[in-house]
Amino acid sequence: MQKEHDRDAVAEGVAEAVRFDRVTKRFGDHTVLDGLDLAVGRGERVTLIGPSGSGKTTILRLLMTLERVTEGVIHVGGEPFSHMPGAGAGAAGGLVPASERYLADRRRGIGMVFQHFNLFPHMSVLENVVEAPVHVLKENREEAAERARALLGMVGLADKVDARPTRLSGGQQQRVAIARALAMRPEILLLDEVTSALDPELVAEVLDVLRDVARDTDITLLCVTHEMGFARDVSDRILMFDQGRIVESGRAGELLDAPRHERTRAFLSAVR
Repeated sequence: MQKEHDRDAVAEGVAEAVRFDRVTKRFGDHTVLDGLDLAVGRGERVTLIGPSGSGKTTILRLLMTLERVTEGVIHVGGEPFSHMPGAGAGAAGGLVPASERYLADRRRGIGMVFQHFNLFPHMSVLENVVEAPVHVLKENREEAAERARALLGMVGLADKVDARPTRLSGGQQQRVAIARALAMRPEILLLDEVTSALDPELVAEVLDVLRDVARDTDITLLCVTHEMGFARDVSDRILMFDQGRIVESGRAGELLDAPRHERTRAFLSAVR
């Protein structure tokens, strides 16, 4: 049933941005993801909710190649991502685990904003945003700086380009991190509890920026959050996870207002 309701949720005629095909992830004897089947359409905004340890962040880490799948295959843009074509003995479907070079090439279209900002403290705000496009995408530095200034303006930090990150509030630092991720021109943007490390009064400014990104771009978004108001505003679809499985999925308003599964109802009661 999981495979049917998740694959069918991608609108007819919409190409898949991401597909998890029977993906399992184990750490030792602990199964974090259990045979996950999930498809996300290009331009779709999907929010993952559920208790800590339910597998949500592991999905993002697999897409960022910070972890490797134990079983199954991840596809991105219709092409194998966790695996690559090969003739290895016993390789199902002619695929073998992806090499580091293969992964590095394909993850360039995926950006991620983490819980913690991880900005370079010795660099200015502008330099933090410019660094990766110049060294990874091989962009011209002047052109990268021009785009970085535009992105910093978009996140409300045009007047902070020369500041060091240590001189910024947590909310401002997270907005720099969002601009930095967008500077890599991602087709897919992953958001991992981006407000969890912020003081409550700073949460709104970051969520407002992400609402703008959802409204004004066609980037595919996969978001892990406990901010249900934000999830309602930006999501085409919400997935409820528990013990490494999807227990319920649906349109944002429907799932949040009238959850069908008891586990979803209990979780939403706890976080509201």
